[in-house]
Amino acid sequence: MLLVVSGPFFAQSVFDQFEGIAGVNTVIVDKKMFDLMSKVKLDTSDKETQQYMHLIKNIDNLKVYTTQNSRIALQMRLTTEKYVKSIGLNELLTATEGVKRIQIYAKQCVNETQLKELVLFIEGAKAEDTVLMSITGEFDLNEVPALTDKMKIPGSAELRKIGKK
Repeated sequence: MLLVVSGPFFAQSVFDQFEGIAGVNTVIVDKKMFDLMSKVKLDTSDKETQQYMHLIKNIDNLKVYTTQNSRIALQMRLTTEKYVKSIGLNELLTATEGVKRIQIYAKQCVNETQLKELVLFIEGAKAEDTVLMSITGEFDLNEVPALTDKMKIPGSAELRKIGKK
């Protein structure tokens, strides 16, 4: 007997290997949670809250991994580099701030700001977190900083810079 399953049924990410490892903090939000979050009543009179509400309706998955462990940080960097090459993500930004290295990659849809996937990698210094974030869905790059600000995920400033290009 042969069982063929397509679609997101077995949708595992290459980054799932970092879940449950001592020294790695993890935040994972799936489509069901975003659907619930979109039903929360918020004051949508300001633009950032409007962007946030629109964005969470269009995200399928958000994964954030942080660590200060240099061995794990190296593995995160190598995994990210291999992943972005294997699926052909476009590099949107590479920047260095002191000893911190920031890389943002994306798979674009219809236009430059409409994305199917975004990968952000921030390699921290010894006393700072290394951050790996992956977002999938169909969303606008300009709306992502509203989410990263509300969830206090590093990289909002860099995302704002590339969204305005």
